[in-house]
Amino acid sequence: MTISQYSLVLFILIVAVIVAGDAANVTYDGRSLIIDGKHKILFSGSIHYTRSTPQMWPSLIEKAKSGGLDVIDTYVFWNIHEPQQGQFDFSGRRDIVKFIKEIQAHGLYVCLRIGPFIQGEWSYGGLPFWLHNVKGIVFRTDNEPFKYHMKRYAQMIVKLMKSEKLYASQGGPIILSQIENEYGMIARAFRQDGKSYVKWAAEMAVELETGVPWVMCKQDDAPDPVINACNGRKCGETFQGPNSPNKPAIWTENWTSFYQTYGDEPLIRSAEDIAFQVALFIAKNGSFVNYYTYHGGTNFGRNASQFVITSYYDQAPLDEYGLLRQPKWGHLKELHAAVKLCEKPLLSGLQTTISLGKLQTAFVFGKKANLCAALLVNQDDCEATVQFRNSSYLLSPKSISVLQDCKNVAFNTAKVNAQYSTRTREPRQKLSSPHMWEEFTETVPSFSETSIRSESLLEHMNTTQDTSDYLWQTTRFQQPEGAQSVLKVNHLGHVLHGFVNGKFIGSTHGTFKAHRFLLEKNVSLNNGTNNIALLSVMVGLPNSGAHLERRVVGSRSVKIWNGKHSLYFNNYSWGYQVGLQGEKFHVYTENGAAKVQWKKYRDSKSQPLTWYKASFDTPDGTDPVALNLGSMGKGEAWVNGQSIGRYWVSFHTSKGNPSQIWYHIPRSFLKPSSNLLVILEEEREGNPLGVTIDTVSVTEVCGHVSSSHPSPVISQRRKGHNRKKQRHLKHQYDKRPKVQLQCPNGRKISKVMFASFGTPNGNCWSYSVGSCHSPKSLAVIQKACLNKSKCSVPVWSKTFGGDSCPQAVKSLLVHAQCS
Repeated sequence: MTISQYSLVLFILIVAVIVAGDAANVTYDGRSLIIDGKHKILFSGSIHYTRSTPQMWPSLIEKAKSGGLDVIDTYVFWNIHEPQQGQFDFSGRRDIVKFIKEIQAHGLYVCLRIGPFIQGEWSYGGLPFWLHNVKGIVFRTDNEPFKYHMKRYAQMIVKLMKSEKLYASQGGPIILSQIENEYGMIARAFRQDGKSYVKWAAEMAVELETGVPWVMCKQDDAPDPVINACNGRKCGETFQGPNSPNKPAIWTENWTSFYQTYGDEPLIRSAEDIAFQVALFIAKNGSFVNYYTYHGGTNFGRNASQFVITSYYDQAPLDEYGLLRQPKWGHLKELHAAVKLCEKPLLSGLQTTISLGKLQTAFVFGKKANLCAALLVNQDDCEATVQFRNSSYLLSPKSISVLQDCKNVAFNTAKVNAQYSTRTREPRQKLSSPHMWEEFTETVPSFSETSIRSESLLEHMNTTQDTSDYLWQTTRFQQPEGAQSVLKVNHLGHVLHGFVNGKFIGSTHGTFKAHRFLLEKNVSLNNGTNNIALLSVMVGLPNSGAHLERRVVGSRSVKIWNGKHSLYFNNYSWGYQVGLQGEKFHVYTENGAAKVQWKKYRDSKSQPLTWYKASFDTPDGTDPVALNLGSMGKGEAWVNGQSIGRYWVSFHTSKGNPSQIWYHIPRSFLKPSSNLLVILEEEREGNPLGVTIDTVSVTEVCGHVSSSHPSPVISQRRKGHNRKKQRHLKHQYDKRPKVQLQCPNGRKISKVMFASFGTPNGNCWSYSVGSCHSPKSLAVIQKACLNKSKCSVPVWSKTFGGDSCPQAVKSLLVHAQCS
């Protein structure tokens, strides 16, 4: 071998070693995932690329990383990537490769949930509607047509990931994949075929050779080597565990709140409850927790499933706009840091459980005295004092204390150190003048103007093929003489608007839980020919349950009663029109708007189904922008041709509130000025003069911490903690609980609205000075915090000049304004 040949071989070997070094070997055992030979406890958060914008992705991912996450989890949305069979789209918000590479650039891992059925409150559960038309298909069972298309799609996604070297085995960030989704919820409907399908799906996934493990959630019988995982709010209590001693305990969906449907109030889940369940799952050998969702985002366009509002999981640690939802974000950040302090003993392989009382338990980890961690669990609704390793601990109600060294409490799930924040919407432009608006009203089609005909009532989804929410169905009949009659329509669906002889007679609708309803209205009939027009409206496709392909929406029976006899129209000749004229012409775009005749805005409306058009300038600054539609009824809104989603303000909750008023307009949708706003309003009562362009920001922060709180975990881990010069002072400071306030987006604390060290009454939302109060409270806080973007004040009597009531447990409550 010549020197040059030897050098070439050596160079190739070096390159091979470098490439192999970049790749990660991901396996697992009964304790956790193992990455490059190291067991890992991993915290993950769901962020869906389609529910935000590419411009938002870097900030969302960075905030997730700052919150202590190791992994970003996302579904893959089949119906947006292959809207028509064989036609693929990975552009804009659909650019999943760009999204995953952005995650990798931030140094985080990825859990890729391929599905292809995902549910996720997404239209048709993520399945493309064209799949419904495949001959002989039955979704999600041992059905050859479905399996063929599912396999083809899964292969395509995996091939795309491999081509971009995105699997950990190739040096990429993807360490985990999911096939199917919550199949255990419907498996019984398919009996043996369901079991065969699960086995086939698992084998198909493994044969794709991604080099990383696969999971199935809510699938207790997930076949080896696929890992069965838990979904829900309380997997620390409900999960029966892995179905093999060689599989780790994985929590794929820890619901940080819950999706909201029109007519329902939001479900609020506290930071304390989430932290308790996560800590309990870790105590019971859990090693992977994914928050569903960490950022919910926005259901742009028509992508929300039936009756689901446009805002998605706004109560997540990052809200719809990407702002920190405090204290949820901060409290979970501290939990993650506390658990990571305990990672070595937690993964050591030795766990013992000690009863400390009827509802109190210690979970102890570690093999050596100097490598020990414990989680003290109090399941009682009352506080409890327990003895553990010759020390006494007061456990808060329904709490878990994390002891990183089996002695000192690093974190307590019930004691929140993180600040509370208040989100405010500020009107920046009012569209209150009639001259700002133009309108275009839909015409009600007659039978003769329709092109689709049938001798019976047609099903809505089969007819529209998901090209529109709207389906007109019309018929005509002869009436020998004018008469007052009653029109009765039994409908199965979402919304129905009725018209007789071109005049609006009324509307009615179903709910998320009740899709059957009756439209019953008095009508005046003409002598001679009469026309009935019914507009069936869907508010999203169904997204869950067995036999999704069999779902039916539409009018089931139509009749007119004239006081003497009924005239039934089920077998009459019906004419159909898919969609509205405005949709056909794309009037929400600059070019489309020029194709119709707009009129000046009129204050009085006799007919519904009106398009409104206006323009506005983009608010200054970087705060998120929202469209306030509180004065409107029901419909959809577009900005510069992009749909920001459906709205239904007129559908109130049991408390009399709209489910959603503000609708996110990503700044990437906007131009500096003259932005085109088009609103489709279905109802007569909608008033565009009340619409405003708002900005969203955090304007107030509050901290409420007692002397019994552990010190913030983050401060315990500061690098400066061990420096010799400041060691003693820094150690004293860092070990004390403290109120920490921070204003976001370059804002500063401009005013201290309340400050009390002592025994303040109430909480951050309602407070007053208590029986014990330091008169220096306000001055101390003002000196420490005013005109600063952040400040930290120890809960310590010396900070406030002494202790006038030494017997009382002290608290510090501070409420400040950011501007």
